[in-house]
Amino acid sequence: MAERADLDWQGHHLQLLAQRAAWDPARRTLLVADLHLGKAETFQAHGIALPSDGDLDTLNALIELAAQWPCQQVIVLGDLVHSRLGLTPQLRQKLEALPELLGCPLRLIGGNHDRGSWIAGLQQEPPQTLGPWWLSHEPDPRAGQLNLCGHLHPVALVGRGNDRLRLPCFSLDGQQQRLALPAFGRLTGGHPAAQGERLWLVAGGELVDWNHPRPVRTKAA
Repeated sequence: MAERADLDWQGHHLQLLAQRAAWDPARRTLLVADLHLGKAETFQAHGIALPSDGDLDTLNALIELAAQWPCQQVIVLGDLVHSRLGLTPQLRQKLEALPELLGCPLRLIGGNHDRGSWIAGLQQEPPQTLGPWWLSHEPDPRAGQLNLCGHLHPVALVGRGNDRLRLPCFSLDGQQQRLALPAFGRLTGGHPAAQGERLWLVAGGELVDWNHPRPVRTKAA
């Protein structure tokens, strides 16, 4: 167990962080996915009671994480917000102030939940290349690049019966050359990762290399 894990792909380096984020040291970029801000307010608008303090926890976690790394930028791999219904004036103010609090530019690869939402100073960008990585929200494998994405909210089912846990995880599909990041949002659920994928579990503030103790080795394109 450790607070981070190294992933090497065709000579390129990425660090997976127990805070449910990835760090690209060569480009000094912090990557997160699926914050789903405003989810509680969206559910409340439909008559479903959820506590409204999850957004503050999520934003504070992101700000604290960015302060730990010499970030040139923070990129959200989609679903920054849950829906436009949840974009309250208070949340808009927080998002407009977020780049200053992060100490670097904030960028958004548009996700399915971001559609129809407008945030001042934050343009939704299409899937794109960042060095050796292909950044997208939904899985979108590209030959010769490792696809870093969100959308899947991967979790691992650990244990049996009443002792079974659902733990967020990073999931690497070696055949598709796709790495899905765990959801960063504190009010966001998850879906079981597919069998055969390599998993790094997030547990107790640390990462557990769950089913592949050897370094990642990938074929050159």
